[in-house]
Amino acid sequence: MLPYEDKIDEKILNSLALAYMGDAVFETYIRHHLIQKGAVKPHLLHREATHFVSAKAQSRMVHFLLEREKLTEEELAVVRRGRNAKSGTVPKNTDVQTYRYGTAFEALIGYLYLEERNERLEEIIIQSIQFIEEERR
Repeated sequence: MLPYEDKIDEKILNSLALAYMGDAVFETYIRHHLIQKGAVKPHLLHREATHFVSAKAQSRMVHFLLEREKLTEEELAVVRRGRNAKSGTVPKNTDVQTYRYGTAFEALIGYLYLEERNERLEEIIIQSIQFIEEERR
């Protein structure tokens, strides 16, 4: 990350701002993962990426993490904040609850990224990728 004099306190940052960052971070990891697996055609990359970066997939990922008690109390608090954030809009292709849980997942990823807790961030991303890939088999 670029160096800044004043570090943002992600503990008090707006959940939608955390989700905004988390969306970009997670998408970058997914793109890297897909290229590593050998996907190189843009159409294929985009189609494969949607299995991971959609609100529906992210909602399932966060439910997986919650049901298996894979999150710390601090991470659970971030997920709750993200889930309860009111964005004002909901995409046409999903319902409000799914969208909110997708936002919760993105907020968690954004939080860990801004906290510079890269080992934990990658642990959660790896578990999420494995979950989706296992689900698709």
